[in-house]
Amino acid sequence: MGVMMALLYVVLLRPQTKRQKELAERIKTIRKGDKIITTGGVIAEVITVKDKSLSIRSADAKFEITRSAVAEITERSGEATAS
Repeated sequence: MGVMMALLYVVLLRPQTKRQKELAERIKTIRKGDKIITTGGVIAEVITVKDKSLSIRSADAKFEITRSAVAEITERSGEATAS
């Protein structure tokens, strides 16, 4: 039973935790011009960065979202990232 629990941790839980930590670090370094995808599926460009929120532009709409609503950063100010 202990071996099964250890295997579950190594195969499922540890990689997920690692991805969450990586995303949290990347979200801390968001800057103007980055292209993001929100948890709601909106693809947008960052206009301004504040302490706890971001102003983003998607097509003709402008939104203000919290940093925790960022699901993925697709481009870093003109540079495509390998995701």
